Amino acid sequence: MQLGIDILLNSSTLKSRLKGRRIALLGHPASMTGNFQHSLDALMQCQEIHLTSAFGPQHGMRGEKQDNMMESHHFIDPIHGIPVFSLYGEVRKPTLKMLDTFDVLLIDLQDIGTRIYTFLTTLFYMLEAGAQFKKEIWVLDRPNPAGRPVEGSLLQRDGWISFVGAAEFPMRHGLTLGEAARWFVDNKKIDVELKVIQMKNYDPCQGPGYGWPIGVLPWVNPSPNAATLSMARCFPGTVLIEGTHLSEGRGTTRPLEMVGAPDLDSIQILKMMEKLAPQWLQGCQLRNCSFQPTFQKYVGQICSGFQMHVDGPAYQHEIFKPYRMIALFLKVIRKLHPSYSIWRDFHYEYEKDRLAIDLINGGPFLREWVDNSDASIPDFESFQKRDEDLWIESRKKYLLY
Repeated sequence: MQLGIDILLNSSTLKSRLKGRRIALLGHPASMTGNFQHSLDALMQCQEIHLTSAFGPQHGMRGEKQDNMMESHHFIDPIHGIPVFSLYGEVRKPTLKMLDTFDVLLIDLQDIGTRIYTFLTTLFYMLEAGAQFKKEIWVLDRPNPAGRPVEGSLLQRDGWISFVGAAEFPMRHGLTLGEAARWFVDNKKIDVELKVIQMKNYDPCQGPGYGWPIGVLPWVNPSPNAATLSMARCFPGTVLIEGTHLSEGRGTTRPLEMVGAPDLDSIQILKMMEKLAPQWLQGCQLRNCSFQPTFQKYVGQICSGFQMHVDGPAYQHEIFKPYRMIALFLKVIRKLHPSYSIWRDFHYEYEKDRLAIDLINGGPFLREWVDNSDASIPDFESFQKRDEDLWIESRKKYLLY
């Protein structure tokens, strides 16, 4: 398999199109070539390419910012001497001053295939800026570690657009970043010169990685808490816990693979989950566990919960439904503890007027379903299935692999 960055570096035809033009890179720690050199360094060493600036998304070009809403600052790269602009600091969208530093932007971001992961929104913003200021955008494509499966209702357009939801995607969308760029340009009518440098020999349906080329491409954290391939598989569900008073495992060595809280009986909860919707628990191994976070929610307290194991023989890529599993987890907590304070009211990604859980979910349906004692498992399933089928059909023409 060859990554988009490697296709570019090895193609005299592609490099000739960039010769004599000012080039910028949007990247982060996982922007690595196939021979494990950072893309910034590889591009600077390429004589045909004149790199004049770089950009970093949330968590920074170096990936040093551990948590959400920890801003990165602009800096001058100490090795190459070019400006590195933060798109998660003073601004989320590039300013005219930043855009004046390049003619062509290369986007080389490792995404993880979930709508809320903000690299998708940063891609969208850069496409819009490219259209407005006549900048060419090249997406150097990379694998989607979550693969092709789709899960979750579509983000509701009216009132729910945000930095964690730029467009009407489901939670698990099944697109590479290059394919997502094609969707944005077409569906949002973005008049930008876009070129996607496709990967070679990439099959998102091939095991054992089912989206990630295990044994070919080492895992580098695209953000500090995206520590494993397992996290990327679980994240479309476990990210919902960020909008609750429960722990999503931040502050442990397996963040966003475990969920729980100090005042829960996870054995009882798992038994009821199995009773209510056993079909939503298939495709992985669930393990009752305890964990003690070292930072963020419940520091120093022992939490009772469970971990999703998606790296063993029980894992079934097409059957595993993390979004439904966590929805069921929340539903069971509400059934067992009707007065439990599930929803956390706080500033989430700088939003003050909308509940975090609704921003994450892309609308209020999940929260309302959890809180409504009359709402059933079939109610939830039919709502999700309708949107998932619509998305699967509408995305077909944008698929490259």
